[in-house]
Amino acid sequence: MTNSSKTPNGVAEKRGWFTRFLDTVEFLGNLLPHPVTLFACFAIAVVFGSGIAAYFDFSAIDPRPEGTSGRAADGTIQVVSLMTVDGLQRIISNLVTNFTSFAPLGVVLVALLGVSVAEHSGLISAAMRGLVMNASKRMVTVTVVFAGIISNTASELGYVVLIPMAALIFYSLGRHPLAGLAAAFAGVSGGYSANLFIGTVDPLLAGFTTSAANLIDPNYVVGPEANWWFMIVSTFVIAALGALVTEKIVEPKLGKYNPNEASVDLGEQKLDALTPQEKRGLKAAGLTFLFLGILLALSIVPENGVLRHPETGLVDNSPFLKGIVVFIFITFGIPGYVYGRIVGTMKSDRDVIDAMAKSMSSMGLYIVLVFFAAQFVAFFGWSNLGAIFAVKGATLLQNIGLTGPELFVFFIAMCAFVNLSLGSASAQWAIFAPIFVPMLMIVGYSPEVIQAAYRIGDSVTNLITPMMSYFGLILAVASRYKKNMGIGTLIATMLPYTMVFFVGWVLLFYTWVFLLGMPVGPNAPTYYEFTQ
Repeated sequence: MTNSSKTPNGVAEKRGWFTRFLDTVEFLGNLLPHPVTLFACFAIAVVFGSGIAAYFDFSAIDPRPEGTSGRAADGTIQVVSLMTVDGLQRIISNLVTNFTSFAPLGVVLVALLGVSVAEHSGLISAAMRGLVMNASKRMVTVTVVFAGIISNTASELGYVVLIPMAALIFYSLGRHPLAGLAAAFAGVSGGYSANLFIGTVDPLLAGFTTSAANLIDPNYVVGPEANWWFMIVSTFVIAALGALVTEKIVEPKLGKYNPNEASVDLGEQKLDALTPQEKRGLKAAGLTFLFLGILLALSIVPENGVLRHPETGLVDNSPFLKGIVVFIFITFGIPGYVYGRIVGTMKSDRDVIDAMAKSMSSMGLYIVLVFFAAQFVAFFGWSNLGAIFAVKGATLLQNIGLTGPELFVFFIAMCAFVNLSLGSASAQWAIFAPIFVPMLMIVGYSPEVIQAAYRIGDSVTNLITPMMSYFGLILAVASRYKKNMGIGTLIATMLPYTMVFFVGWVLLFYTWVFLLGMPVGPNAPTYYEFTQ
């Protein structure tokens, strides 16, 4: 029997099984505490859990060879209880250093400083407007999805600027505005992990991955560029898939738009074109970016380039790869300032400082989250619970024969499902990485490949979860064009993107990594040689 509820007009509305499933996800998601509280609870749970596990002698056989740093003489990994005097002293003594030495903290803040200049000067917004508005009618759909993917570099800008703009563009072209909204939403949120550029999310995830990999290999470092090649390719694949779904599934289903469905008087809505001054600013910023690119090439291409390692070149431990966050800062900050000087949004150094300060002020929640996440990761490592879970999990996978590339289908699907209730990419990976990175490293896969697989699952279900932080904003924009727009209608509109993106992205992952044998990023191996 199909359940039903009543709309605000008193009309019975049928609710199918999928709608009820999403209602359950929303209900369960609402039961979760704030991510900050969640990490605080996890950190406390590790302390108590380590004490209980140590009491019951919870342990695992250390699969690392004798002589490996950190390997116990008896060849076992024992739980270290934090519910002891030594454990309490260690927690109190390292609470601050856990936070200040946490890898994602500094690199994300440094990268954001440069991005903030480009964002507050208006460069990124103008570039997106120019990209979308100058596209031909034939190419407008794929351009909207593509622009949505690129906008992820500036965090919320895609949600606040591009999605309403895409709806308006489609409306002005006589197309259904919700199709434009859906296409932009698909790029901004469904293609969250794809991009041509390294953004603030890359060092954030890489820091968690490095901390997790160190449970197995203390010297392993995952850089922000770890998934760069795969994410570049993903950008074009997701843009094409998003355009295909929009034009072949979503727009035909929506049908011809009737302005009477709008909740406001739309009138003759127009989107302002770029002004001559903005065009000059974009041209100058583009030339500045090109000049910086040439300087960078001169420092890394020649054999005696100053940013190359004297022995390994760019492959391993080069100054370029180790300092890539600095180049994010420079290549966004300087063109952003040049653009701002020309259009008048940045007249002095004070404007640049104010732009950076505004972005830093918006990072307060992130800093609080990182403090508690850093404690959880540190406690998890000290207790040896992460290493033991990794060994036992890897042993289970080997016993059931699930060690081939097909295991990533289950891993990606699990990440996508959990993302329905825990929408924060950093929060979810901070929980998953200490367990699954060591586990899959023991099976034989590199942390870089594991992280790339996680990013697929973390992205594709952003479109259909009310737990996504901007879901309410998208619903508000959609309701302008369709009164009584509900969560179920929006989710039903976006569901085809989730399904197609999941299948298409997983196939791309398998083709790129395992069939073609291509690296997911610079100096990123596919396999990790774990010797027992």
